[in-house]
Amino acid sequence: MLTLIIAESALETIPENLWTHPTIRKWTKAHRKHPQFALLDRSYHHPAMRKLEQSEKRGRPDIVHFALLEALGSPLNKEGLLQVYIHTFTDCAIWVNPETRLPRNYSRFVSLMEQLFEFRKIPPQKPEKPLLILRQQTPTQLMREVKPSHILALSRIGKPQTIEASVSKIIEENKPVVFVGGFPHGNFAEATSNLADEVVSIDKEMLETWTVVARVIYEYERAVSLPKKRL
Repeated sequence: MLTLIIAESALETIPENLWTHPTIRKWTKAHRKHPQFALLDRSYHHPAMRKLEQSEKRGRPDIVHFALLEALGSPLNKEGLLQVYIHTFTDCAIWVNPETRLPRNYSRFVSLMEQLFEFRKIPPQKPEKPLLILRQQTPTQLMREVKPSHILALSRIGKPQTIEASVSKIIEENKPVVFVGGFPHGNFAEATSNLADEVVSIDKEMLETWTVVARVIYEYERAVSLPKKRL
């Protein structure tokens, strides 16, 4: 089984130090939401984010949406061979039930994530059968829970290596983990990179998160001959 971590994702609620910014106040009033449980989104909150720490890595929930749709809709996931976690910029970890069917509509996805940040579990009224669980966890704490046998991190500043070669090295591992960045710009924090047994770059240019997720999953499927087995 492959464990995929979409790490340092640009998925978070509006930071408290921005609540009084005119842009945030105007937006939350119009949407009748308290900023504590509203997602930070650069499309709407850009003026307020200008002085936010590492703002270039934040406020892009759509990246997680696209990446999760790719992962959960894959044959690998349908065969029960994939486990996905979302780790966020603010050190929250989201366990994703492989049977989760995410909304295709982005607005509905945002509402779902806002509900998750508020109640820490989806659905909140059925705790015995959760689809999503959110906890406050650093990457180190998450890895202690996952107990990986090998961690591969994909980063633009890693060692150049094809995706085929990268996946072939982890295919024999008992519990391999792959880190893919869930942010639009920048690189993994040093603390995240240091967890990896290997950091590799699979392209000379920065690729979109969902593109990397799709390629990793497909190469893993090929390596275990899953396309043939499903026919």
